[in-house]
Amino acid sequence: MADQDAQSPVGSEPPALPVLRWDELPEGPLLVLLDQTRLPVEEVELVCTDVPALVRAIRTLAVRGAPLLGIAGGYGVALAAARGYDVAEAAGLLERARPTAVNLGYGVRRVAAAYAAAAEKGVGAAEAAAVALAEARALHREDAQASRRMAEYGTALLEELLPGRGYQLLTHCNTGALVSGGEGTAFAVALRVHRQGRLRRLWVDETRPLLQGARLTAYEAARSGMAYSLLTDSAAGSLFAAGEVDAVLIGADRIAADGSVANKVGSYPLAVLAKYHHVPFIVVAPTTTVDMDTAEGTSIIVEQRSGQEVTELTSPQVVSAGGGGGMVVAPLGSPAYNPAFDITPPELITAIVTEEGVISPVTGVGLAELCARSSQVTIS
Repeated sequence: MADQDAQSPVGSEPPALPVLRWDELPEGPLLVLLDQTRLPVEEVELVCTDVPALVRAIRTLAVRGAPLLGIAGGYGVALAAARGYDVAEAAGLLERARPTAVNLGYGVRRVAAAYAAAAEKGVGAAEAAAVALAEARALHREDAQASRRMAEYGTALLEELLPGRGYQLLTHCNTGALVSGGEGTAFAVALRVHRQGRLRRLWVDETRPLLQGARLTAYEAARSGMAYSLLTDSAAGSLFAAGEVDAVLIGADRIAADGSVANKVGSYPLAVLAKYHHVPFIVVAPTTTVDMDTAEGTSIIVEQRSGQEVTELTSPQVVSAGGGGGMVVAPLGSPAYNPAFDITPPELITAIVTEEGVISPVTGVGLAELCARSSQVTIS
């Protein structure tokens, strides 16, 4: 188990991560991404000059995380419009890039709708493209604001549930600035607790099979000077049994209308463990992650990924591209079960924290009322 004690004093903040930006060059606009498949070894930028390049970046997890996928999808539509490509075709390619993360489709449809509305008014192509870019930038700003509010609501909830104490928090996958226009979702709550001087330790599941916890969450925790420890997913139960977990914080890729949550595979077992050990299990996600058109968790489409991610050990960018070539750890031809996500039912969830407030207990009625208050959930 890797341990890291806090390195930087509270209030000493590292520079913001350059996760995604829009650039205007003489030869045309482009979208620049921090290639997350290269972390934590190196920070390398990936340049997308067209939508097919962005779709490849999404499918290979160079850019990932539900809120950031929505932002990237929105900028992808704006990129197609600015470069004179078929916007409707580009939107379709982007929306199909990953089926489970509802934010991707939301961002794509929102910016495409803004573009279409401008075009219907008879404005020129350049002006309609400018409208699309403005909408993508607005989505980016809104997500940053939502991140800040979720952190505030989440820390207040922890104080309500566990008053007057420091916390040992367990998290799964990656939910920080690498998935957001701001400082993240669940990780943003832990980061705010850290800045208050109340984070005793952040337990980081390595998150099989692509190690988003080990490669990305540990990277962000170390960068922020947080006290953290990395553990294998299968070791979480022993932490609960030892009383070393005060609360679980995870994100979400899709939340169904009944409050069921799809998140990185391994989340559901944590919810079962938390329930048994009477530990709060908290989901932190923006309202753009809520899909009111999906009635219940069993209706959520769960992405199935390549079995090579289980039968071989290799760098994530190679596996994600389907190339193989890693170190074989299973007999040749072994079948593998490799869902990208699992579904946690609402009865196992203590609370869902959004930028509009907290839902607890988690019910479909409560979720619908909360989403009705949000100006962001406007396109299904």
